[in-house]
Amino acid sequence: MAGPRGLPPVTAQEFRALYDRVRRHSPGGRAGRGALDLITPDRVVAAAREVRTGRQVSLAAPVETHPGPDSAEPAEHRMTGPVAGRIDSRGEQYTWDHFRMNIHGDVDSHLDALCHVIYDGTLHGGVDAARVTPAGAEELSVEVARDGIVGRGVLLDIPRLRGVAWLEPGDQVTGEELAAAEAAQGIRVGAGDLLFVRVGHRRRRGELGPWESGASRAGLHPAAVEFLAERQVTVLGSDADSDVAPSVAEGVATPVHVLAVHAMGVHMLDYLQFEDLVPVCEELRRWSFLCVVAPLRLPGATGSPVNPVAVF
Repeated sequence: MAGPRGLPPVTAQEFRALYDRVRRHSPGGRAGRGALDLITPDRVVAAAREVRTGRQVSLAAPVETHPGPDSAEPAEHRMTGPVAGRIDSRGEQYTWDHFRMNIHGDVDSHLDALCHVIYDGTLHGGVDAARVTPAGAEELSVEVARDGIVGRGVLLDIPRLRGVAWLEPGDQVTGEELAAAEAAQGIRVGAGDLLFVRVGHRRRRGELGPWESGASRAGLHPAAVEFLAERQVTVLGSDADSDVAPSVAEGVATPVHVLAVHAMGVHMLDYLQFEDLVPVCEELRRWSFLCVVAPLRLPGATGSPVNPVAVF
């Protein structure tokens, strides 16, 4: 199945109309939890029933500590305590290390908080963007998700639908394709779900090597966000950034982020990896699972490194 490329660009007027349509689906208001309010206790209990085998799969990629085309500012990990050559043969010692990371890079798995996207001078729910201060965000920071995000995860595999190994940079996933992937996989995305859309970014990177993905990558067409709005999705995750690059929306660099985070209050998970998840889904013939996301408690932060875990 061939995928769409070269769809008509989204004009500024069309984007504004799209923004207004999806915003009406937002359940959150000022200083609220955004779409996380859709994960009710009953839905968490229902998601727990997805656990039948006890198998666990990480959806995160290993943290990148080497510079490359998509990691101009890689994470830093260095040992600061005793290492080989400095370890005593007797007595007590402890190993220490130091870690530093640019949360919102183009390679490491991370969560985008609701304060991450500024649009027209505001954050999600009309919160004044001036609430983001030099000391951190005073509202809508990653602390909104401090108790974790637990719900039903659903993976829609677009390369599988198209019969290819991965989508090429610039390929656009439409709402119609998301619905077609549902039908092909025998699953339906519902209210409160954590939706994961695979474009094959990690597989392509692994086989062909890294590239400047900030400038060129596959992702969702902005209009596909209406699918998320209609299904009342609470989290959107991708093995890339969810946004096509270069942008297809006039005057907006990352339209899916603006629509999902800002308009709808949907937390986003960027640059995950699904290459361990897909074989399990295929083996079990199941594309849904209990998903647990536990961001770091970083008061005022605009996001967090993250390791989502699927439990079958």
